[in-house]
Amino acid sequence: MIALEEDLRVRKDTLNEFKDVTLRVLNYLPNVLTGDKIKRDYKLHVSNSAGLTKALRPINQILFIYDPIIFESDFNRLMMLFSKMKIRDNEYAEAELFLIDSVLYTIQQSIGCGFDLLSTSNSGRKHVGNRFEELMRAVFNELEISNTRKVLQIPYVTDDGEKIYKCEMDLIISPYKKVKSTSTHLDENEIVVSVKTTSKDRMGKMFIDKILLEKFVKHKQKVIGIFLNDVQRSKDNNTSFTLVSNLFMVYTQFLTELEGVYYLDPPPNAHKSPFNKHMAPFSQLVTKDIWNLLPSQL
Repeated sequence: MIALEEDLRVRKDTLNEFKDVTLRVLNYLPNVLTGDKIKRDYKLHVSNSAGLTKALRPINQILFIYDPIIFESDFNRLMMLFSKMKIRDNEYAEAELFLIDSVLYTIQQSIGCGFDLLSTSNSGRKHVGNRFEELMRAVFNELEISNTRKVLQIPYVTDDGEKIYKCEMDLIISPYKKVKSTSTHLDENEIVVSVKTTSKDRMGKMFIDKILLEKFVKHKQKVIGIFLNDVQRSKDNNTSFTLVSNLFMVYTQFLTELEGVYYLDPPPNAHKSPFNKHMAPFSQLVTKDIWNLLPSQL
């Protein structure tokens, strides 16, 4: 078996691969965590080893499953739930919705904690983001929803001739058996998805990209955002939320309106009006909204 740090860096394509690495991290954590503080609903863990102190990212103790046995059981329950999630217009109990968010949150935060402990922040950050994109793709694959990463090439004229702006789209999800969007065209029935661990410094780009894409393809284009959370550890051993909610509403009212923003761990403002009209837990996307956004018959 490869070392845990290397395992965290390896691309993951299936939910079972994510389960395996999560179990490795959950079994590793008790051996290295030496203390924690609780701020709001978050645990701030530290690890002291050989005179070196490492601080972990804030962990939502309501969502995160610390016990490997419970996690594996909940993961198996989630995998069984996917058969129900593939059908439109099903009703879900609160416990089922919580299960979706909790298991996926535990997977992604386990990966983040693993990098906090075993790697430097700079080298680990990109891998954490990549694993989150792969996790979302694995979820849509399990739902049997076609998806792919795509780069739209947008030509523009300069004094030196025509140039190409490459607009990277983390994910395109499709109602067709195969994604129809190409590097030069977006299908209006498909959804452009921005997948980021946090909206910090990235929220505005979604709105700008939507305007840019619609100008280029000359039709309305559905755009949604998927985020892990918007919370960070602050210097005074506390937590702070990074969602600039007022700016989000300014963008929504004066630039363009996104089709939705979804969190595994929504910040407090996401639950309040008027933000809750635009933001929701990730479980709402995969049980309800995705089927409303994707045409049922084509």
